[in-house]
Amino acid sequence: MSDLAARFKTAQDEVVNLNDAPDVQTKLKLYALYKQGSEGDVSGDRPSAIQFVAQAKYDAWAKLVGTSNETAINGYIDLVEELKAKDA
Repeated sequence: MSDLAARFKTAQDEVVNLNDAPDVQTKLKLYALYKQGSEGDVSGDRPSAIQFVAQAKYDAWAKLVGTSNETAINGYIDLVEELKAKDA
């Protein structure tokens, strides 16, 4: 496992152990960075408006189209570090 992959895994473990849950916008950003870093660009059709949570997740991920996996992973790690600092 590369150093970046190990740091990504550690950040994923740490984010679930925060004392205070992030706000909705931060959760969407974490979701989008995670998906972009692990799967690449969003694919498939945008969910319908009645599926507002799925649509919000899709839209957040779609904003990162073209972002490299490495950039997304680093963004995820950095965001988790910010959240940990606020949580301390």
